[in-house]
Amino acid sequence: MSPELTGIIGIIILLFLIFLQFPVGLALFLVGFLGVMLISGWDVAVSQLSTSTFSTVNDYGLSVIPLFVLMGMFMTNTGLGKDLFEAVDKWMGHLRGGLAMAAIGASSIFAAISGSTNATTATLGRVAIPEMDHYNYNSSFSASAVAAGGTLGILIPPSVILILYGALTSEPIGPLLIAGLIPGLALAFLFMLTINLQVRINPEKAPRKEEKVSLSSKFSSLNKVWPFLVIFIISIGGIYFGVFTPTEAGSIGAMATFVLTLLTGKLSFSKLRSSLDEAIRLSVMIFLILIGATLFGRFLALSKIPMQLAANVSGLEVNAYIIISLILIVYVLLGMFMEGLAIMVLTLPIVYPIVIELGFDGVWFGVIIVMALNIGLLTPPLGLSVYIISGILKDTPIENIFKGVLPMVITMLIFTVILIIFPEIVTFVPHLMN
Repeated sequence: MSPELTGIIGIIILLFLIFLQFPVGLALFLVGFLGVMLISGWDVAVSQLSTSTFSTVNDYGLSVIPLFVLMGMFMTNTGLGKDLFEAVDKWMGHLRGGLAMAAIGASSIFAAISGSTNATTATLGRVAIPEMDHYNYNSSFSASAVAAGGTLGILIPPSVILILYGALTSEPIGPLLIAGLIPGLALAFLFMLTINLQVRINPEKAPRKEEKVSLSSKFSSLNKVWPFLVIFIISIGGIYFGVFTPTEAGSIGAMATFVLTLLTGKLSFSKLRSSLDEAIRLSVMIFLILIGATLFGRFLALSKIPMQLAANVSGLEVNAYIIISLILIVYVLLGMFMEGLAIMVLTLPIVYPIVIELGFDGVWFGVIIVMALNIGLLTPPLGLSVYIISGILKDTPIENIFKGVLPMVITMLIFTVILIIFPEIVTFVPHLMN
């Protein structure tokens, strides 16, 4: 059997295992090991198994993952999301659709600390949706705001997905984290604009909140927001100005979050134990996936499929932007059926060489992939963010929530096209780091 045919069969088996909901890390591990063994023999497979494992867990740059994960767990488990939403609500809640806009604004700030879509969606969903229900907001409209805001968790730094993208492609993690900042803030603004337009067209979706908030009360509410901003500026600002590495930023951010939750009296022993336990479990899962992805990537390299595809695609008499558009359509379609992390580890060993061969910037492509994966988070049948919200809004049919997020999906598609036409939106700030 030729290496190319072995590679194709391996990809098909991996897809089959993932669709059967076999653990992604173990599926990559198994297919990668067997593939290397079939192409190069048992001894090489065992050697690759040991080197893949050691090189992954021994990579100093990847130590940033458990640190940023722990940072997010502290924020999620100590209820600071409620304080954050209440503070943003005082500034925006009086506007028509203001509570939905406040959910987007709070999601942006919370995402900048947690780096997780699931954590952002679940936390703000439990806080913001009951408040919007109290003011008779349309339930699917409320759900769309929180679900869309949750997608900012893997775009605004510190994004765990962008860190993983860097690990899988060897792109520098610092510039990748910084690259998500401007697109993330711009997308949050566009979500708010989309909410405003919907309410102007159909005011019944979001009745105006009549209570007035004094200026002094607004400014006093900032006491609940400034710690978030300080932590963000210290960790991400430190990376941008070269004061410390991403790993050092993660350790400082985790310690700052720990101190903040301790000083505010929100961190009990049980919550500390829960945060540490969840951070360890999630980090182990991520590292198992990375080990499997490394082994699977070496199997694909031996099969020569990525190199041949890159050479064939670059030789086509087709505009590079048509090819990148087709790649993104495939990512959006995959996102409707598969979890984003599984998509990345499965496709990047093949797609990334093609994108680089076409002359596109690797950091820019990382942000574009995140945009495509975010669209998948809001589209059926998988729509993970929608399912999280559905668990909170038990009385609202899930099909109504999917209909409610459609304007947000359209906004994301338009913004993705803008990022393709104007890649400087992504690359401008990272290039300043040089």
